[in-house]
Amino acid sequence: MPSWDRPVLPGAPGCELAGGVARAHPIKHGVVVDWDALEGLWERLIVGGLQVHPEQWPVLVSDSPSAPPEGREKTAELLFEALTVPACHMASTALLALCSTGALSGLAVEAGAGVCHATPVYAGHSWHKATFRLNMAGSTLSRYFRDLLMTTCPDLQLQALSRKTITQLKKRCCYVSLDFQGDICDPARHRRACFCLGNDCYVHLGSERFRCPEPLFQPSLLGHPEPGLPALAFQALQKIPITLRTRLANTVVLAGGSTLFPGFVERMNLELEAQCRRHGHPALQPCLVAQPGRGTAVWTGGSMMASLQSFQCRWVTRAMYEECGPFLVREVFN
Repeated sequence: MPSWDRPVLPGAPGCELAGGVARAHPIKHGVVVDWDALEGLWERLIVGGLQVHPEQWPVLVSDSPSAPPEGREKTAELLFEALTVPACHMASTALLALCSTGALSGLAVEAGAGVCHATPVYAGHSWHKATFRLNMAGSTLSRYFRDLLMTTCPDLQLQALSRKTITQLKKRCCYVSLDFQGDICDPARHRRACFCLGNDCYVHLGSERFRCPEPLFQPSLLGHPEPGLPALAFQALQKIPITLRTRLANTVVLAGGSTLFPGFVERMNLELEAQCRRHGHPALQPCLVAQPGRGTAVWTGGSMMASLQSFQCRWVTRAMYEECGPFLVREVFN
């Protein structure tokens, strides 16, 4: 946003100043931390980007499975009072990810830009008490990849490379190892590659290609105490009643851009099955659903849900909001 829209102090957390522009990051690890910035972003997207009048369109908002309930009240306040939308609905990203595959029950394993989740969903309802999160995802991996590059190529002018360039290089060249320890110990197994970043600047990569996404499976590599995604997925299955466990394990839906690394699905499948055997559940055979478009699964699921005729009665309208206030949202969408 233009820096004159609102005062932004240089060095303030979440904002970067460059050329008269303030870059705001209103969402951290799936939770809104700057509502003013989010309001400005949504207004620009709806009015300037989509070029529609917000008062004419209902809005469906995807909500992080572990986001605090008061955030939904604040979202409703922003939509109804600032953007004056006629109706809104809030749905868990886990449910929307499942909807993108045509399922209403299963285990959603999400790895996006800011946060990872393992969330059981049954009959269209997220199981909050069985939801596990990892406060690390694609953005963290991009920063880690930059550090790996700086260590490997100290002469590379990385300071001149934009965050976007680093992220694109990560998506283009990184992959998940099926035997991380073995690959680390044997340089002959490194899939070496050379990439041109322009201006005759070349990057030569080896182990960095599979070391970058490894924290998704071993968060301790970056100092995170939580277990990796396969362990989180197993813990989520363990938290639900045993009578439903097999049914939900039969539909483990992968979603989010950070699940798109080559080798991710195979490694996730191997480790999740190993978790089941290790903890005495060899008969539990998780079935992974990994669609090609899973990077935008939440958006796809949201568009499918909002277009259903049967869904139209589930909007919270402006009249309902004005009669009952923001607390209604917590009651309806909890």
